[in-house]
Amino acid sequence: MATAVAPTRPVAKEKPKTFAYSSDDIKRMLPHRWPMLMIDRAYDVVPGVSGRGIKSVSVNEPFFAGHYPDHSIMPGVMIVEAMAQLVAVVYVAELLEAPAPAEGDPSSSVGYLGSISSMKFSRLVVPGDQLTLEAKLGQKLGGLRSVSVRASVGTELAAAGSLIVTTERKG
Repeated sequence: MATAVAPTRPVAKEKPKTFAYSSDDIKRMLPHRWPMLMIDRAYDVVPGVSGRGIKSVSVNEPFFAGHYPDHSIMPGVMIVEAMAQLVAVVYVAELLEAPAPAEGDPSSSVGYLGSISSMKFSRLVVPGDQLTLEAKLGQKLGGLRSVSVRASVGTELAAAGSLIVTTERKG
């Protein structure tokens, strides 16, 4: 006599918990201030893993006064800086959202940008654009961490590449 075997269901992977951070939250997380604070909001942040962010590009940005004044474009280095700041938010979120959060000023744990690799710029970013930033933290290499970053305007890719960041600040 055969016994009936219940069909097995595939085990669904549990979605990681995500967090969102306002501009005020970001000011507490990063040591940057105007005019160098480059991100307005972070969302879909999986602490220590990945996240997305927004940079609203305004004609009032100080770099537009001297960077092609008759044809305002956001400098590539500022796009990279915005992506690097999102990386810092993802990294600091890991410290803040831990079961036993670290004490002290979280912005003091933000390291430095160590390397920019294979960065390609494929679209001009101009006043009125909203940059959607993405960061995926990769492998830790001692005090360094590799990161994959992207910046888009709508569905158009503006920049993408890899960064190496330090995981602590010295000096």
